[in-house]
Amino acid sequence: MNSIYSFIVSPKKKRYNNEITIGDKTLITNSNVEDHNLVSKQAVVISIPLMYKGDIKIGDEVMIHHNIFRRWYDQRGNQRNSSQYFREDLYFCNIDQIYLYKNKSKWKALDDRCFVKPIKDTNELSADIERKHVGILKIGNSLLEALEINTGDLIGFKPGREWEFIIDDERLYCMKSNNIVIKYEYQGNEEEYNPSWARSC
Repeated sequence: MNSIYSFIVSPKKKRYNNEITIGDKTLITNSNVEDHNLVSKQAVVISIPLMYKGDIKIGDEVMIHHNIFRRWYDQRGNQRNSSQYFREDLYFCNIDQIYLYKNKSKWKALDDRCFVKPIKDTNELSADIERKHVGILKIGNSLLEALEINTGDLIGFKPGREWEFIIDDERLYCMKSNNIVIKYEYQGNEEEYNPSWARSC
């Protein structure tokens, strides 16, 4: 079973990440199926397209666009699957909808995507928990390496260009390489920020 141009993927767990565990209790955080924030972006590759010649293999874990699994309501109020729905728990996924893949236990970004970890805002006069538009590059790519921007570097990025992902219990921001606009020098007081709820997703 192979598509010509699209991958076929299945949710790694569920289609929605709308439950968190606190102690011995499980809470449902949102019941709105159209809310993209809680749609699962974790999938497993079931089939490779016939035209694909890259490194992604069957069985690899991938991070994908939220619209792949998201359901919606039509004008009559009936719940519908996304246009990427194939059958049962299988979905079509184009290569440009895959941002990250795990090969041999290591995450690798696809094309010009990269992933950034936010840091705490240490300014005593600020009410923000995390520092806006600044973070630590966690997963880079060859385009950034050519600019001498490497994993672990402190960088600044354009506002509104980041998408939130939970990867191995860490909240990371996905963005394109050209959204990184500056490389900072460490001042010694930087601290990564990971909200407690990210570890229960």
